[in-house]
Amino acid sequence: MNALTIFLGFVGPWQIAVIVILVVLLFGGKKIPELMRGLGTGIKEFKDATKEEDQEEKK
Repeated sequence: MNALTIFLGFVGPWQIAVIVILVVLLFGGKKIPELMRGLGTGIKEFKDATKEEDQEEKK
């Protein structure tokens, strides 16, 4: 089993709701879109870097 499957097995809908509420309380509603944009940018950069690495290995 991978780690995500194991993690999701222990986290139910109530736990996810509590996590979302805590994030909103900690960061506020206005800050969350900025955080998500930064997270998306980081994921995109990571994917680009892994693609470049795969292309170098093929050469």
